[in-house]
Amino acid sequence: MTKYSFILLSQDKDKFIEELSALGVVDITRSSKAIDEKSTAMIAEADSIKKCISTLNRYAEGIIPPEIASSASEIITATNSLLERLTATKANIAAINKEIKIRQMWGEADFEKIASLKEQGCHFHFYSCSDKKFKSIEGDFPCEVIAEEKGKVWFVVVSSSPENPLPSLQEIILEGDIRQSEAKLETETQNEVDILLELHNLSAGRGILEAAYEDVIGNLDLYLASATEQNAAEGLLSVYVGFAPSAEDKRLETSLNAIEGVYCIKEKALAQDNPPIKLKNNGFVSMFERLTDMYGRPAYDGFDPTIFISIFFLLFFALCMGDAGYGIVLFIGSFFLKKVKGFASLAPLVGTLGVGTFVVGLFLHTFFSIDLLGVSWIPDCVKACMLPAKIAGYDGAMILSLIIGIIHLSLAMIVKTIYATKNLGFRRSVSVWGWTVFLVGTVIVLTIALAGVIETEICKWIIIGLGIVAAFGIFPFRTPGQNPLKNIGAGLWETYNTATGLLGDILSYLRLYALGLAGGMLGFAFNDLAKMALGDGGFGWIAFILIAVVGHVLNIAMAVLGAFVHPLRLNFLEFFKNSGYSADGSKYKPLTQKK
Repeated sequence: MTKYSFILLSQDKDKFIEELSALGVVDITRSSKAIDEKSTAMIAEADSIKKCISTLNRYAEGIIPPEIASSASEIITATNSLLERLTATKANIAAINKEIKIRQMWGEADFEKIASLKEQGCHFHFYSCSDKKFKSIEGDFPCEVIAEEKGKVWFVVVSSSPENPLPSLQEIILEGDIRQSEAKLETETQNEVDILLELHNLSAGRGILEAAYEDVIGNLDLYLASATEQNAAEGLLSVYVGFAPSAEDKRLETSLNAIEGVYCIKEKALAQDNPPIKLKNNGFVSMFERLTDMYGRPAYDGFDPTIFISIFFLLFFALCMGDAGYGIVLFIGSFFLKKVKGFASLAPLVGTLGVGTFVVGLFLHTFFSIDLLGVSWIPDCVKACMLPAKIAGYDGAMILSLIIGIIHLSLAMIVKTIYATKNLGFRRSVSVWGWTVFLVGTVIVLTIALAGVIETEICKWIIIGLGIVAAFGIFPFRTPGQNPLKNIGAGLWETYNTATGLLGDILSYLRLYALGLAGGMLGFAFNDLAKMALGDGGFGWIAFILIAVVGHVLNIAMAVLGAFVHPLRLNFLEFFKNSGYSADGSKYKPLTQKK
């Protein structure tokens, strides 16, 4: 990327942005925060409209009152007012329900007579307590039991004093009859219904709000494109910072020189400038860029993992599907996907995954859950190219998954070493070198030994030698200038984490074998059911076709889901962790006339 700093008179900025967007390659640096008071107000307005739309979406569409249908601001004001009233009404209803619950056991009473007796010196005190507690105080005061339920007693004590005659109990204060509370509850409930009806009618104005929201967001985007300026020389000049691919330097230089009143400073973009990332890949690899973007674009001084994802995601997906027949279905399905709006861009990727699944499925000798090794008409020379059912006494697919996992992780370590050396230098990446030399070197030596090129004894001493060389980088010399004892301590801790983590990472690749096995067994079960339904022929063929087709369609649907998620996990977690991948970059989004 090339960094451009543009200096121009402030009154020319709108014309400059228009001409810059016509070039279609310059990404103007934007701030994630509000630039000034104007943009803050625009963001606040958009947020207010969005919240109002979300609120009204909770209510079914009604008929908007014509007197408030003129603007979005009036709908927002009316909605906020109704929400305040609704909150207050619900609080009143909750309080009244609490009153009613307290008064339910007392029933109806004439509080006017109670007040009259109180003036004559006869005071009523209301209590509630357990049955056991009531029996202990029953004979101490004149009282009347009002109700009894579930071991509790509600009673009234009459005394000549307004003071609480039973200090050991909390007196219940009753003001007004339960009928009054029920009447208030009915009124408040009706108020709630009326408010909900008004909100129901207001929800018809969502179209007005959505149009206003799109208008505000569009204006905000245009404003932020020009508001990324840094005002200088007391507001008379404006300074913009943008980025464009270095391949466009000559064309941009010619075009920018033709713009009057604009002074441009061009320099090579550095990592600290945090330039946007534009990935450069061939047609095959670019299909998998959407997977990279799911995790995040690489840092400017990092590496593009898409080429590794394209190879290993395709391989992992095919292993999880594990059936050549399913690969054919995916490949055919990709042609239909081209005609589905919104999914047409995925068709090439789906077709590629289908081809990969077909090839790997043949290698795994499986076609619609039929073991091709048991098919008599397939030549032996073809079967010899297929994966053996057993390798060293273990399932061949399981061994293959582990081997692929080891290769994948070894490649991740090599990539980490290369980019650590590039960005930090050899002296500051000696620890990374130590682990890569030991682990990857051990894998290579063991592979050569298993091929019979070197003897076991020689292999052992080579691995020991690799361990000794690596130990110097991992322990005493890991951080230049630091106390060797601290380096050794840090190396021991790293050794523990690497040993435990690496074993778990390798075992994670068994999911490739497990998913392929599960899909194959389920497909085999549907085949058996179809054969049982076939019987002696006749109408059994209809049942055979239905069971086989429906069964394999369901199996493909489940297999595709697992074959997408788990390979993605192996790339995002195991590979990225061991390769030191950092997704700190932002996507390259040049300013264009469409924007």
